[in-house]
Amino acid sequence: MRYRPLLPLIFIMVACIVTACGPRQDPQEQIRQIVAATLAAVPRATATPPPTPVPIFTATPIDLAGLFCEYQFCIGHPVDMAFYDVSAVNSNQANPSTYQTGLLASYSGNLLIQLIWQFSPGTADPSFLLDLILEDGLDTATGTPQVRLIRDMNTIYTPITTTATTVLPFGGAAAWTCGDRVFAWKAYTPDEASAASLFDSALGRFACKQ
Repeated sequence: MRYRPLLPLIFIMVACIVTACGPRQDPQEQIRQIVAATLAAVPRATATPPPTPVPIFTATPIDLAGLFCEYQFCIGHPVDMAFYDVSAVNSNQANPSTYQTGLLASYSGNLLIQLIWQFSPGTADPSFLLDLILEDGLDTATGTPQVRLIRDMNTIYTPITTTATTVLPFGGAAAWTCGDRVFAWKAYTPDEASAASLFDSALGRFACKQ
């Protein structure tokens, strides 16, 4: 089963939900609705995309496969997935993503990733955005949060379980500071072990305007 033809319909539906609620909608409720709409449309199985040959003359010193760069930051992601700017799907959206704030989503049949960010100059503790990206009543942080200083960025990571979907009951969530912004990342996965390595890979390629 292919999921790519569903993408325009999914994100139009998501944009309509967000637009209908107006610019004053609670951020966590907005995230909850986006997750619900996305998970409802994720197929249970996907076809493996055929490999795309890359001519030698197109090679560049920077490997752009699996790297999202926009809004003056870059972040890694699985090469067979792509981030979509949820807020910018509808050109009439009242709150499109900007340098100051935004929301991205990426998914396949067995993985869902979200990324949010907020302008918060002078903030050293990113835990408030970690709390925001976790769904009340659905996501549960498990174990002891891991606090680390990575390349001058204060980071916090926690494994999670979720009841948002029975297909992807595990995952991880993280938040970190970079420059004058705070970022938060969350993944729903089918197993307990995948999320931590996914986050390490994503942050390993992360850079932002300082």
